[in-house]
Amino acid sequence: MAVLTQEITTKRTFDRSTYEPGEDFHEILDDLERRGELIIQRVPEPYIEVMTKYGRTKKIPLQNTWHHKSCGQCGHIPGYSTAIFWIGRKLGLNYIDPTDQTSCTAWNYYASATSNAAAQAAVAHRNFAAAYETGYYPIIHCGTSYGHYKETREEIMHHEHLRHQVRDVLAKLGKPLVMPEEIVHYSEWIYAMKEMIAEKQVRDFSDIRVTVHPACHYYKLVEEDAIYDEDIYGGQRTAIVTGLISALGAQPIDYSTWYDCCGFGFRHILVSRDFTRSFATQRKIEIMKEEADPDVVISHDTGCVTTLDKSQFATGVAHGANVGIPVMSDAQFAALAMGAHPYKVCQLHWHSTDYRPLLEKMGIDHEKAWAEFEEDLERLKSGEIEYLTWEDVG
Repeated sequence: MAVLTQEITTKRTFDRSTYEPGEDFHEILDDLERRGELIIQRVPEPYIEVMTKYGRTKKIPLQNTWHHKSCGQCGHIPGYSTAIFWIGRKLGLNYIDPTDQTSCTAWNYYASATSNAAAQAAVAHRNFAAAYETGYYPIIHCGTSYGHYKETREEIMHHEHLRHQVRDVLAKLGKPLVMPEEIVHYSEWIYAMKEMIAEKQVRDFSDIRVTVHPACHYYKLVEEDAIYDEDIYGGQRTAIVTGLISALGAQPIDYSTWYDCCGFGFRHILVSRDFTRSFATQRKIEIMKEEADPDVVISHDTGCVTTLDKSQFATGVAHGANVGIPVMSDAQFAALAMGAHPYKVCQLHWHSTDYRPLLEKMGIDHEKAWAEFEEDLERLKSGEIEYLTWEDVG
């Protein structure tokens, strides 16, 4: 894997040796469990240990995972979720796509302030309890859910009154107060499997130039829990996504505004949508174009992929901006590398920015693939099949 150490990485970097790692939440949770305050769901074996920002290790499970889906992915970028599941099946991993999961309701928490701490925490822990009851370990698809749940963990650990409130709510549902040993984002799961994914790679990505947008809600909230690697920018920024791209042989290309928000910001997208779209176009996409000229932008959060993709069409094209970079998730990128169908699995037709030149560079005949997709649609319309099976998409 290439060691990335360009000069541009000095922006927003840090010296790990100057930071005190602070409290270890594992020790606090262990103490709370000993006192009967909660149950810890332990990371099941097999797991992979990775390094977090200040040098601690984090366990990432591979098997028996319970996938906490993202409302934004399912509603706006369905190929995001299907790519995650397709990768799991292609690697022969056991998982559950739960039917009793609720939204994390973090939109209330971050954007509208219409909820309260006990309600928000109860929703989080109802989902954790649902996973615990199956014996499968929760993997969080949405970066916002992931960040919110980490902040909820901080509140539950340090506020006894809140713990009691949440336990009372859960008791009415017949569920215990459960805390996962680690709160794991799906992109951490994919990062941990990057060598396994690379072994299944069937498409050559060595000529693909990639810029990475690291999701704010992944590594700026409870920052000490995000994954870093000394071989990725000298351990000065999160290794998620960039490590995967390098493992697949693609070319990560740096740019100066890597630290900036995609523009979504949660509240921005609700109350100042023009600001969101302008920021995404001017501070992210145009800078990438000018400084890196990538073939694709890869991110790992619902809001980021949506904003960076849709804003190029909504404002960039309308105002003649220097845009036109396809955007997708790390899961979709990895699935394509492993041979996934661009429409049946990755569902790139839901994306706004033209991705067809990228597919051509990947060696994918998008016209043939689209014809195959339309053929399956006709089979569905006619009632010949009820849904696509693994044999149809695998």
